[in-house]
Amino acid sequence: MKITALVENTSCKPEIGFEHGLSLYIETKEKTILFDTGASPLLAKNAKELAIDLGKVDLVILSHGHRDHGGGIETFLELNSKAPIYMRRSALEPYYSQREGAENRFIGIDETLIKNNRVMFTGKETPLGKGLTLFSNVKGEKFYPTGNKSLLKKSETGFEEDDFAHEQNLAIEEDGVSLLVSGCSHRGIVNIVEHFHTLFGHYPTHVIGGFHLYDHSTGKPESPQTLQAIAQALLATGAQYYTCHCTGSENYAALHTLMKEKIAYLSGGTELEFTKKQ
Repeated sequence: MKITALVENTSCKPEIGFEHGLSLYIETKEKTILFDTGASPLLAKNAKELAIDLGKVDLVILSHGHRDHGGGIETFLELNSKAPIYMRRSALEPYYSQREGAENRFIGIDETLIKNNRVMFTGKETPLGKGLTLFSNVKGEKFYPTGNKSLLKKSETGFEEDDFAHEQNLAIEEDGVSLLVSGCSHRGIVNIVEHFHTLFGHYPTHVIGGFHLYDHSTGKPESPQTLQAIAQALLATGAQYYTCHCTGSENYAALHTLMKEKIAYLSGGTELEFTKKQ
């Protein structure tokens, strides 16, 4: 199994562009998968630099309905004429980011995708083929990100705090490797990993995703106490973690100090290959 970070907030190679967004190219024995599309057409440029043919992608997964993960869908559709796009129906609702002293900023994706016959709406658990499962409906409240308080959805009565029912995660089982992929972990990375354990009866061997760590009350990185508790919970699973995007550089540095080799940063252009855990 091979994973290439097509788009991320940072880059490990001068020829690979970066932006506030996330897109991962995943190769299994059965399928080639695009997990999120970044915020713009950048995924196409980076894919070309990395000799990845987006026209041959078998399926696309949208982790949730925010532009920094779904803004490149239109570009992808121009390059690929076959791949279905799997998302939660609620991913097409209007989402906003609260700005102090200013109007709320729209951060959703193109709602006209609802008319595209390549869009497939997913349930709480959706099998995608051998060893591939999408899941949502994560209900845990451990270390629920306080940064979610500034992320809103618009309803007929006005703005309300997003509950992230539109967020979904990918589980891949192949050759003894059990991979969990999350976009932003808005439901909380600890809760998502625990939900994985509930569904499959074991913890993943590897986890990739942004952790959305941000203290809403201070506007700063998470407290040392919170980061220590999160690190302890993640270490207890025995998984190898690769984080990126919305984790934040200061939060990552603190987690790396606590978790050492059990966590690494996934910059744009990075390639990972997973084999059976020894």
